[in-house]
Amino acid sequence: MARIVTGHTGDVTGQRQILHVDMDAFFVSVELRRRPDLVGQPVVVGGTGNRGVVAAASYEARRFGVHSAMPSALAKRRCPHAVFLPGDHSLYGEVSDQVREILDRYTPLVEPLSLDEAFLDVTGSLRLFGPAPQIAASIRRAVADELSLACSVGVAPNKFLAKLASVEAKPRATPSTVEPGPGVVVVVAGRERDFLDPLPVQRLWGVGPVTLDKLHRIGIRRVADFAAVDEAVMATALGQRQATHLVALARGIDDRAVEPEREAQSISHEETYSTNKYEHHELHRELVRLADAVATRLRAAGVGARTLTLKLRFDTGFQTVTRSVTCPEAVELAPEIVDLLAPLLEAIDPTPGVRLLGVGGSNLGPSTRQLSLDDLLEERPDWVATTEALDRIRDRFGSAAIGPASALESGRLRVVRRGEQQWGPDAEKRGAPR
Repeated sequence: MARIVTGHTGDVTGQRQILHVDMDAFFVSVELRRRPDLVGQPVVVGGTGNRGVVAAASYEARRFGVHSAMPSALAKRRCPHAVFLPGDHSLYGEVSDQVREILDRYTPLVEPLSLDEAFLDVTGSLRLFGPAPQIAASIRRAVADELSLACSVGVAPNKFLAKLASVEAKPRATPSTVEPGPGVVVVVAGRERDFLDPLPVQRLWGVGPVTLDKLHRIGIRRVADFAAVDEAVMATALGQRQATHLVALARGIDDRAVEPEREAQSISHEETYSTNKYEHHELHRELVRLADAVATRLRAAGVGARTLTLKLRFDTGFQTVTRSVTCPEAVELAPEIVDLLAPLLEAIDPTPGVRLLGVGGSNLGPSTRQLSLDDLLEERPDWVATTEALDRIRDRFGSAAIGPASALESGRLRVVRRGEQQWGPDAEKRGAPR
């Protein structure tokens, strides 16, 4: 049953009605649909190797202090009897699309934040589907009935409050039990402070450990404490820009609109390796693989990248180094990306041990490829024609059908798949071709 924060269910005329839909333990819940024998057990999805990261934990696992973004090794120590499953990003993407299809039934104004959460502006849908809390309940029923999954929904006059409300709508894991959540929590316009004031100040967006320490020093521990502190004092402690931002949020002010068609700002791939890489030739092979994957996605999106970025993370101290180059024209071909980033890679000493390599393209725009006089005079490989052939082969036979020769290992291509390695290498895949 929905919890109405202010004890009143009506919609305020002239106010936006924003929903934040957040799937409950999404990756784990999808896995449990095909492993019903694991329902009720502590289950963790993510990288299973020593360098893995938890992507999602069931509420039973959260009772032991396991949470997303935690190193898998620590999660195993906290909950030794948990069942660890490698992530299946492709499947999660398919299910996310099915959830999106349900959300699109209620409004065209859907802004996805990730695979498992989205904002909806249902202001224009109230006459057709009823009040916003009723729409939220309908979405929850449809997700449960059609997909056998659960979601929590926050309803509020703006995005900030809706997202906070969806957190309050979720189940709670305590050391002794898992408490079900209300499913829907509503914050009604005009009574935002009733909802915000009791919350710890770290629930405000932009309050990290450093800012939290500064707020505690001036006596702010809960959102209600903002009312007792002069904004000039806040500006002295935090700087004017951050002080203005936090004061607005503490008052429940957020004027951002739901943006249904946000274009990608960048396209990238990165991999964490189960064993460090110390040689340039090893890293160059990985650069070719990652550049091929980024270029393929750029072409699929119909764009090129003017800015290319190389990212390395070393094992010692987890130091991260990034190097970028900006081109006069957008590029979309893997050989061009390699040619531009290889000199940056060669200039970095890998001997401390590289545990992660990444390639990214940003400053995206239409690819405007033109033949220059040099292209006509020099004998260069026709990468455009070659790439078009590669794309046709992959479209017909799959991404593992063809790829760079340097990506061959034990007679098989080590294919870079979107999202597959984002939680670190799996223990069972160490040293095995992918």
